[in-house]
Amino acid sequence: MPTALITGITGQDGAYLSDLLLKKGYRVVGLVRRTASADVICARLKWLGIEDKVEFVDGNMTDLSSLIRIMQDVKPDEVYNLAAQSFVGASWQQPLLTGTVTGLGAGNLLEAVRIVNPGARFYQASSSEMFGKIQEAHQSEQTPFYPRSPYAVAKLYAHWMTVNYRESFGMHASSGILFNHESPLRGIEFVTRKVTDAVARIHLGLADHVSLGNLEATRDWGHARDYVEAMWLMLQQETPDDYVVATGRTTSIRDLCRIAFSCVGLDYEPYVRIDQAFMRPAEVDVLLGNPKKAEDKLGWKPTTSLEDMISEMVEADIARHTAAAHKLARK
Repeated sequence: MPTALITGITGQDGAYLSDLLLKKGYRVVGLVRRTASADVICARLKWLGIEDKVEFVDGNMTDLSSLIRIMQDVKPDEVYNLAAQSFVGASWQQPLLTGTVTGLGAGNLLEAVRIVNPGARFYQASSSEMFGKIQEAHQSEQTPFYPRSPYAVAKLYAHWMTVNYRESFGMHASSGILFNHESPLRGIEFVTRKVTDAVARIHLGLADHVSLGNLEATRDWGHARDYVEAMWLMLQQETPDDYVVATGRTTSIRDLCRIAFSCVGLDYEPYVRIDQAFMRPAEVDVLLGNPKKAEDKLGWKPTTSLEDMISEMVEADIARHTAAAHKLARK
C-alpha cells in the first residue's frame, strides 16, 4: 500500500485528491495545522464521506522542524503540496503571510523531503495566476510568467523552487500549472462559488442580489475532480516535469453568471451588482490554457463541462440552504 502525504488536505483539491487516492488503495495522511476551528476544518472530507479514512498529522508549512518530523514518521512515497493562502484577493491584504505560507512553505517542504526522503515523489500545486499579464493568447509550459498579485508571486517562487530542487538534487518533483478549477467544495470567497451560492439563496428567497467586481475578466474553468487526477498522473511518470492543466476554453464572469442563473430559470442581470470593493488593484483580464502536453504525455483530458459543473454547484448550494432551513425549523 503506497503512502501519500497531502498538505492542504482540508481544502477543495485536498479532499478530492484524498478520495481519488483512497479509491486507488493508498494510505492517505494529511498535514493539518492547529486551529481554533478544528471542528469545522474537515467539512469537505465529511461531505465526501472519507473523513474517517484519512490519517492526520499536526504540522505547519512555516515550521521546517515539524515537516522534517512528519517526513520521518510518515515515510511517504508521494508528497502533494496543496497548502497555500490561496485566495488572490486576500493576498493584497496579507502579502507577507501569503509569501511565507504559499512561497517559503513550499521551500520548507521541499527541503524536508530532500533531507529525509529524497526518493519520494513531489507534486507542487502551481497556478495559472503566475501568467498574470499574459504574454501569449494560449498559455503553455513555455509561456513567460508575469505575476500580477502577491499570491501569484508567491506561487512563482514555489514553482521555481520545485524546478530547482529537481535539477539540483535529482528529485522527482513536478509542478501542475493548474488553471481555475471549481466544484461544490470550492470556498465561498471564490467567484464561482459566490455566484452559485447567491443563485441558490435568490432562488430560495433568502437574498435579492449578488455583488461582484469585474464581469469581463475571463478564466479557463474546469472541475477540481478532473484536475486532481492530473496531479496523480504526474507522479506516475518515469520522468518529472511541469504541466499546464486546463480545458482550453475561456469564459467571462458575466457568462458564468448567465449560466448559473439559468439553472434556476432566471435572467442574471437584475440580480448582479457591481461593487468597486471587489475590483483587483492589478487585474488579470484573460487566462486560457493550452493542455496539449498533459493530454499527450499524461493521457489526461477534462471530463466535466463548465455548464455541468455550474449546475452541480448550484444544486449543491440549494441543497445546503434547504437543509439548513429545515434544521433551523426543527429547533
